[in-house]
Amino acid sequence: MVKIIMGLKGSGKTKKLVEMVCEAVDLEHGDVVCIEKDKKLTYDIPYRARLIDAGEYGICSYELLKGFLSGLHAGNYDITHIFIDNFLKLVSDKDMNDVEVFLDWLDAFSEREKVEFVISLSADQSSAGERIKKHLV
Repeated sequence: MVKIIMGLKGSGKTKKLVEMVCEAVDLEHGDVVCIEKDKKLTYDIPYRARLIDAGEYGICSYELLKGFLSGLHAGNYDITHIFIDNFLKLVSDKDMNDVEVFLDWLDAFSEREKVEFVISLSADQSSAGERIKKHLV
């Protein structure tokens, strides 16, 4: 399952994502991972969740992100949740059509591997296409 927290800057997306990370850590039996562009959530994310600074790995395209997520899962089959904060800061391509194509891949990956994804997306909800709207929280 893929969930998207979408809104303009300052609308509380990261706060909601952090709350969802805390809830997943408390309620789930598997591993929880949170990916961000910079080290801003170090003191907000519970220590039981794995916080990854994607900036250290040079992730800048959808293909690199697909490989990173696939490798992350291949290295740990116990992951039940992956949270991605500020998704559009990770990838250089901000075209919403390309975001939708990536989300289709992510949805299939999520179903196949039984991993739940939550993504915060800094954009106006009115700009979202139907393929994005179906994932909105």
